[in-house]
Amino acid sequence: MHDDVLSELLRPLWLIDVFYSMWKAGGVWGVKGHDDNCAIIHYMVEGGCVISFGDGAPPVRVHEGDLVIFPHGTAHTFASAPEAPTRPLSALVPHCRPGESGVVRVGAPPYKTLMLCASLHYSAIGEPRLYQALPRIIVLRRRMLEGEPLLLRTLDSLPSELGRTAPGSRLVTLRAFETVLVLSLRIAMEQLAEESPTLRALHHPGISKALVAIHGSYAEPWTVESLSREAGMSRSVFSQLFRELVGEPPMRHLTMRRLQEARRLLADTSVPQQDIAQRIGYRSQVGFHLAFRKEFDMTPGEYRACRAVRTRLIPRDRADHHGT
Repeated sequence: MHDDVLSELLRPLWLIDVFYSMWKAGGVWGVKGHDDNCAIIHYMVEGGCVISFGDGAPPVRVHEGDLVIFPHGTAHTFASAPEAPTRPLSALVPHCRPGESGVVRVGAPPYKTLMLCASLHYSAIGEPRLYQALPRIIVLRRRMLEGEPLLLRTLDSLPSELGRTAPGSRLVTLRAFETVLVLSLRIAMEQLAEESPTLRALHHPGISKALVAIHGSYAEPWTVESLSREAGMSRSVFSQLFRELVGEPPMRHLTMRRLQEARRLLADTSVPQQDIAQRIGYRSQVGFHLAFRKEFDMTPGEYRACRAVRTRLIPRDRADHHGT
Protein backbone atom coordinates (compact mmCIF):
# COMPACT_ATOMS: atom_id res chain seq x y z
CA MET A 1 0.00 0.00 0.00
CA HIS A 2 1.27 3.46 -0.83
CA ASP A 3 2.34 5.69 2.06
CA ASP A 4 1.68 8.92 0.17
CA VAL A 5 -1.44 10.48 1.66
CA LEU A 6 -1.58 13.42 -0.73
CA SER A 7 -1.56 11.14 -3.79
CA GLU A 8 -4.34 9.01 -2.34
CA LEU A 9 -6.35 12.07 -1.34
CA LEU A 10 -6.19 13.67 -4.79
CA ARG A 11 -6.51 10.47 -6.83
CA PRO A 12 -10.32 10.79 -7.21
CA LEU A 13 -10.09 14.54 -7.88
CA TRP A 14 -9.41 14.95 -11.58
CA LEU A 15 -9.29 18.25 -13.43
CA ILE A 16 -11.53 18.49 -16.48
CA ASP A 17 -11.05 22.06 -17.68
CA VAL A 18 -9.17 25.29 -17.01
CA PHE A 19 -9.55 28.96 -17.83
CA TYR A 20 -6.37 30.98 -17.39
CA SER A 21 -5.34 34.54 -18.06
CA MET A 22 -2.56 37.05 -17.59
CA TRP A 23 -3.65 40.12 -15.65
CA LYS A 24 -1.93 43.44 -16.13
CA ALA A 25 -2.81 46.05 -13.52
CA GLY A 26 -1.70 49.60 -12.86
CA GLY A 27 -2.66 52.64 -10.81
CA VAL A 28 -5.54 52.24 -8.37
CA TRP A 29 -7.54 49.13 -9.18
CA GLY A 30 -9.66 46.39 -7.65
CA VAL A 31 -11.55 43.28 -8.78
CA LYS A 32 -14.40 41.65 -6.86
CA GLY A 33 -14.87 37.97 -7.60
CA HIS A 34 -17.66 35.56 -6.76
CA ASP A 35 -17.96 32.05 -5.37
CA ASP A 36 -17.05 29.50 -8.00
CA ASN A 37 -17.15 25.72 -8.09
CA CYS A 38 -13.47 25.33 -8.90
CA ALA A 39 -10.00 25.85 -7.53
CA ILE A 40 -8.44 29.25 -8.23
CA ILE A 41 -4.75 30.13 -8.55
CA HIS A 42 -3.09 33.56 -8.46
CA TYR A 43 0.65 33.70 -9.18
CA MET A 44 2.30 37.08 -8.77
CA VAL A 45 4.76 37.36 -11.64
CA GLU A 46 5.51 41.03 -10.94
CA GLY A 47 4.31 43.51 -8.35
CA GLY A 48 1.73 42.60 -5.73
CA CYS A 49 -1.82 43.04 -4.50
CA VAL A 50 -4.08 42.80 -1.47
CA ILE A 51 -6.62 39.98 -1.10
CA SER A 52 -9.68 40.27 1.14
CA PHE A 53 -12.89 38.34 1.73
CA GLY A 54 -15.21 41.10 2.93
CA ASP A 55 -16.07 39.32 6.17
CA GLY A 56 -13.88 41.25 8.58
CA ALA A 57 -10.84 38.98 8.25
CA PRO A 58 -7.52 40.86 7.88
CA PRO A 59 -6.49 41.43 4.26
CA VAL A 60 -3.68 39.30 2.88
CA ARG A 61 -0.84 41.07 1.12
CA VAL A 62 0.93 39.10 -1.59
CA HIS A 63 4.12 40.08 -3.34
CA GLU A 64 6.15 39.21 -6.40
CA GLY A 65 6.87 35.48 -6.52
CA ASP A 66 4.04 34.49 -4.16
CA LEU A 67 1.53 31.82 -5.13
CA VAL A 68 -2.03 31.86 -3.77
CA ILE A 69 -4.42 28.89 -3.91
CA PHE A 70 -8.16 29.03 -3.28
CA PRO A 71 -9.05 25.31 -3.13
CA HIS A 72 -12.81 25.94 -3.25
CA GLY A 73 -13.03 29.08 -5.41
CA THR A 74 -14.12 31.18 -2.43
CA ALA A 75 -15.28 34.68 -3.41
CA HIS A 76 -12.59 37.29 -2.78
CA THR A 77 -11.39 40.72 -3.83
CA PHE A 78 -7.90 41.43 -5.14
CA ALA A 79 -6.81 45.03 -5.43
CA SER A 80 -3.97 47.51 -5.33
CA ALA A 81 -4.96 48.55 -1.78
CA PRO A 82 -7.56 47.49 0.83
CA GLU A 83 -9.87 50.46 0.15
CA ALA A 84 -9.47 50.62 -3.63
CA PRO A 85 -12.72 50.77 -5.64
CA THR A 86 -13.55 47.47 -7.29
CA ARG A 87 -15.11 46.23 -10.51
CA PRO A 88 -16.95 42.91 -10.72
CA LEU A 89 -14.98 40.09 -12.26
CA SER A 90 -17.90 39.30 -14.56
CA ALA A 91 -17.57 42.74 -16.18
CA LEU A 92 -13.90 42.16 -17.01
CA VAL A 93 -14.18 38.57 -18.26
CA PRO A 94 -17.87 38.32 -19.23
CA HIS A 95 -17.77 35.48 -21.72
CA CYS A 96 -14.78 33.35 -20.73
CA ARG A 97 -15.36 29.62 -20.77
CA PRO A 98 -13.18 26.76 -19.49
CA GLY A 99 -10.47 25.90 -21.95
CA GLU A 100 -10.00 29.51 -23.03
CA SER A 101 -7.22 31.93 -22.18
CA GLY A 102 -6.64 35.62 -22.50
CA VAL A 103 -5.04 38.84 -21.29
CA VAL A 104 -6.97 41.12 -18.94
CA ARG A 105 -6.04 44.73 -18.19
CA VAL A 106 -7.37 46.60 -15.19
CA GLY A 107 -6.62 50.06 -13.82
CA ALA A 108 -4.42 52.37 -15.85
CA PRO A 109 -0.92 52.16 -17.35
CA PRO A 110 1.88 51.85 -16.55
CA TYR A 111 1.02 48.27 -15.64
CA LYS A 112 3.37 47.37 -12.81
CA THR A 113 1.50 44.30 -11.59
CA LEU A 114 1.53 41.12 -13.66
CA MET A 115 -0.41 38.13 -12.37
CA LEU A 116 -1.18 34.69 -13.76
CA CYS A 117 -4.72 33.61 -12.80
CA ALA A 118 -6.44 30.31 -13.40
CA SER A 119 -9.76 28.66 -12.62
CA LEU A 120 -9.32 24.90 -12.36
CA HIS A 121 -12.57 23.01 -12.85
CA TYR A 122 -12.59 19.52 -11.41
CA SER A 123 -15.16 16.76 -11.32
CA ALA A 124 -17.48 17.30 -8.36
CA ILE A 125 -18.10 13.55 -8.17
CA GLY A 126 -14.52 12.95 -7.11
CA GLU A 127 -14.12 15.73 -4.55
CA PRO A 128 -12.92 14.11 -1.30
CA ARG A 129 -14.37 15.35 1.99
CA LEU A 130 -10.87 16.01 3.29
CA TYR A 131 -10.23 18.27 0.30
CA GLN A 132 -13.46 20.09 1.12
CA ALA A 133 -12.03 20.80 4.58
CA LEU A 134 -8.93 22.60 3.29
CA PRO A 135 -8.72 26.30 4.25
CA ARG A 136 -10.28 28.82 1.87
CA ILE A 137 -6.90 30.36 1.05
CA ILE A 138 -3.37 28.96 1.02
CA VAL A 139 -0.54 31.47 0.57
CA LEU A 140 2.85 30.14 -0.48
CA ARG A 141 5.51 32.80 -0.14
CA ARG A 142 8.32 33.15 -2.64
CA ARG A 143 10.88 31.77 -0.18
CA MET A 144 8.76 28.62 0.21
CA LEU A 145 8.87 27.99 -3.53
CA GLU A 146 12.64 28.33 -3.87
CA GLY A 147 13.23 24.64 -3.15
CA GLU A 148 10.64 23.52 -5.71
CA PRO A 149 12.30 23.75 -9.15
CA LEU A 150 9.58 21.74 -10.93
CA LEU A 151 6.86 24.06 -9.64
CA LEU A 152 8.81 27.20 -10.50
CA ARG A 153 9.66 25.99 -14.01
CA THR A 154 6.03 25.08 -14.63
CA LEU A 155 4.77 28.46 -13.42
CA ASP A 156 7.38 30.33 -15.46
CA SER A 157 6.52 28.42 -18.64
CA LEU A 158 2.73 28.84 -18.44
CA PRO A 159 2.54 32.48 -19.70
CA SER A 160 4.13 31.40 -22.99
CA GLU A 161 1.25 28.95 -23.51
CA LEU A 162 -1.31 31.76 -23.70
CA GLY A 163 -2.95 31.75 -27.08
CA ARG A 164 -1.02 28.73 -28.39
CA THR A 165 -2.92 26.57 -30.85
CA ALA A 166 -0.37 23.78 -31.31
CA PRO A 167 -1.73 20.23 -31.19
CA GLY A 168 -2.30 19.15 -27.61
CA SER A 169 -1.87 22.65 -26.14
CA ARG A 170 -5.14 22.49 -24.25
CA LEU A 171 -4.30 19.17 -22.63
CA VAL A 172 -0.72 20.22 -21.88
CA THR A 173 -1.98 23.34 -20.11
CA LEU A 174 -4.52 21.35 -18.14
CA ARG A 175 -1.88 18.92 -16.91
CA ALA A 176 0.54 21.75 -16.13
CA PHE A 177 -2.00 23.44 -13.87
CA GLU A 178 -2.80 20.08 -12.30
CA THR A 179 0.89 19.77 -11.46
CA VAL A 180 0.87 23.26 -9.97
CA LEU A 181 -2.10 22.38 -7.75
CA VAL A 182 -0.60 19.12 -6.48
CA LEU A 183 2.84 20.62 -5.82
CA SER A 184 1.26 23.59 -4.06
CA LEU A 185 -0.72 21.35 -1.72
CA ARG A 186 2.42 19.33 -1.00
CA ILE A 187 4.29 22.46 0.04
CA ALA A 188 1.34 23.57 2.16
CA MET A 189 1.17 20.16 3.84
CA GLU A 190 4.88 20.27 4.65
CA GLN A 191 5.32 23.92 5.59
CA LEU A 192 1.92 25.22 6.71
CA ALA A 193 0.58 22.26 8.69
CA GLU A 194 0.00 24.27 11.85
CA GLU A 195 -2.29 26.72 10.05
CA SER A 196 -5.07 24.21 9.38
CA PRO A 197 -6.36 21.02 11.08
CA THR A 198 -6.70 19.37 7.66
CA LEU A 199 -3.09 20.14 6.73
CA ARG A 200 -2.04 18.83 10.15
CA ALA A 201 -3.94 15.61 9.47
CA LEU A 202 -2.16 15.16 6.15
CA HIS A 203 1.21 15.81 7.79
CA HIS A 204 0.69 13.80 11.00
CA PRO A 205 2.70 10.54 10.79
CA GLY A 206 -0.05 8.38 12.34
CA ILE A 207 -3.24 9.99 11.07
CA SER A 208 -1.82 10.24 7.55
CA LYS A 209 -1.23 6.46 7.53
CA ALA A 210 -4.85 5.89 8.47
CA LEU A 211 -5.96 8.29 5.74
CA VAL A 212 -3.86 6.42 3.18
CA ALA A 213 -5.58 3.20 4.28
CA ILE A 214 -9.04 4.75 4.01
CA HIS A 215 -8.51 6.54 0.70
CA GLY A 216 -6.32 3.94 -1.00
CA SER A 217 -7.78 0.67 0.34
CA TYR A 218 -11.37 1.63 1.13
CA ALA A 219 -12.68 -1.83 0.17
CA GLU A 220 -10.79 -3.52 3.01
CA PRO A 221 -12.82 -4.48 6.14
CA TRP A 222 -11.39 -1.70 8.29
CA THR A 223 -12.44 -1.16 11.89
CA VAL A 224 -11.41 1.53 14.35
CA GLU A 225 -9.07 -1.00 15.95
CA SER A 226 -7.35 -1.97 12.69
CA LEU A 227 -7.06 1.67 11.59
CA SER A 228 -5.52 2.64 14.93
CA ARG A 229 -2.98 -0.19 14.52
CA GLU A 230 -2.23 1.10 11.03
CA ALA A 231 -1.60 4.52 12.57
CA GLY A 232 0.57 3.03 15.33
CA MET A 233 -1.61 4.59 18.02
CA SER A 234 -3.91 3.46 20.77
CA ARG A 235 -7.59 3.21 19.85
CA SER A 236 -8.69 6.03 22.14
CA VAL A 237 -5.93 8.47 21.20
CA PHE A 238 -6.35 7.68 17.52
CA SER A 239 -10.13 8.18 17.56
CA GLN A 240 -9.89 11.48 19.41
CA LEU A 241 -7.08 12.92 17.29
CA PHE A 242 -8.63 11.74 14.02
CA ARG A 243 -11.91 13.44 14.86
CA GLU A 244 -10.11 16.60 15.98
CA LEU A 245 -8.03 16.93 12.81
CA VAL A 246 -10.29 15.43 10.15
CA GLY A 247 -13.56 16.71 11.59
CA GLU A 248 -15.42 13.40 11.77
CA PRO A 249 -14.93 9.89 13.23
CA PRO A 250 -12.76 7.41 11.31
CA MET A 251 -15.62 5.10 10.33
CA ARG A 252 -17.73 8.00 9.09
CA HIS A 253 -14.80 9.11 6.94
CA LEU A 254 -14.43 5.58 5.59
CA THR A 255 -18.14 5.41 4.76
CA MET A 256 -18.00 8.67 2.84
CA ARG A 257 -14.90 7.56 0.92
CA ARG A 258 -16.71 4.37 -0.10
CA LEU A 259 -19.82 6.26 -1.15
CA GLN A 260 -17.71 8.75 -3.07
CA GLU A 261 -16.27 5.84 -5.05
CA ALA A 262 -19.76 4.42 -5.47
CA ARG A 263 -20.92 7.64 -7.13
CA ARG A 264 -17.96 7.52 -9.49
CA LEU A 265 -18.71 3.92 -10.45
CA LEU A 266 -22.42 4.62 -10.86
CA ALA A 267 -21.59 7.45 -13.25
CA ASP A 268 -19.72 4.89 -15.38
CA THR A 269 -22.49 2.82 -16.99
CA SER A 270 -19.99 0.17 -18.11
CA VAL A 271 -19.73 -0.97 -14.48
CA PRO A 272 -22.54 -3.41 -13.55
CA GLN A 273 -24.53 -1.92 -10.70
CA GLN A 274 -24.68 -5.24 -8.84
CA ASP A 275 -20.85 -5.30 -8.63
CA ILE A 276 -20.43 -1.91 -6.98
CA ALA A 277 -21.24 -2.84 -3.37
CA GLN A 278 -18.49 -5.44 -3.19
CA ARG A 279 -16.01 -3.26 -5.05
CA ILE A 280 -16.27 -0.51 -2.43
CA GLY A 281 -16.20 -2.73 0.65
CA TYR A 282 -19.82 -3.58 1.42
CA ARG A 283 -20.58 -7.21 2.13
CA SER A 284 -24.22 -6.93 1.10
CA GLN A 285 -26.27 -5.07 -1.46
CA VAL A 286 -28.78 -4.13 1.24
CA GLY A 287 -26.14 -2.43 3.41
CA PHE A 288 -24.82 -0.46 0.46
CA HIS A 289 -28.32 0.48 -0.67
CA LEU A 290 -29.31 1.76 2.78
CA ALA A 291 -26.08 3.72 3.30
CA PHE A 292 -26.30 5.36 -0.11
CA ARG A 293 -29.97 6.31 0.30
CA LYS A 294 -29.38 7.68 3.80
CA GLU A 295 -26.57 9.93 2.58
CA PHE A 296 -27.91 11.11 -0.79
CA ASP A 297 -31.67 10.69 -0.37
CA MET A 298 -31.90 8.47 -3.45
CA THR A 299 -31.11 4.89 -4.34
CA PRO A 300 -28.01 3.93 -6.33
CA GLY A 301 -30.25 3.12 -9.29
CA GLU A 302 -31.91 6.52 -9.15
CA TYR A 303 -28.52 8.21 -8.98
CA ARG A 304 -27.32 6.32 -12.06
CA ALA A 305 -30.47 7.27 -13.94
CA CYS A 306 -30.05 10.95 -13.03
CA ARG A 307 -26.43 10.92 -14.19
CA ALA A 308 -27.45 9.34 -17.48
CA VAL A 309 -29.99 12.11 -18.10
CA ARG A 310 -27.42 14.81 -17.29
CA THR A 311 -24.89 13.24 -19.66
CA ARG A 312 -27.40 13.28 -22.51
CA LEU A 313 -28.05 16.98 -21.88
CA ILE A 314 -24.36 17.94 -22.16
CA PRO A 315 -23.42 19.18 -25.66
CA ARG A 316 -21.35 16.66 -27.60
CA ASP A 317 -18.19 18.77 -27.82
CA ARG A 318 -18.36 19.47 -24.09
CA ALA A 319 -18.91 15.83 -23.24
CA ASP A 320 -15.95 14.85 -25.42
CA HIS A 321 -13.70 17.31 -23.62
CA HIS A 322 -14.74 15.91 -20.24
CA GLY A 323 -13.03 12.74 -21.22
CA THR A 324 -9.60 14.34 -21.43
